Amino acid sequence: MEADELERMDLGVYKIIHEGAQPDDSLEDVGIIIERCTVLQDLHDVASGCALLFGLIYCLNLSYPKPLRYTFEFFQKVLMGLEDKKLSNKIQVLKNKLCQKETQ
Repeated sequence: MEADELERMDLGVYKIIHEGAQPDDSLEDVGIIIERCTVLQDLHDVASGCALLFGLIYCLNLSYPKPLRYTFEFFQKVLMGLEDKKLSNKIQVLKNKLCQKETQ
């Protein structure tokens, strides 16, 4: 990820890899950006970054970015099982399709 991309990121997890790194090489850095500020860095892996990002969103009472609201809703309600009884129509349809594939 380029430095200018990090500066434009409103909310998310970033990873920085060494130039020329192979897929199994260790990451140079993993961190979290909120409102264009790096709030955590030197995390162990992207999965930890995602879990911590959800914790920060909850603790700081942040709204999901509009372009990514369904992505975040899917993670929260389907993958993590939090408030999974209140799904938007789009996420409910996706969940139903995934459950159908699972039973086939």
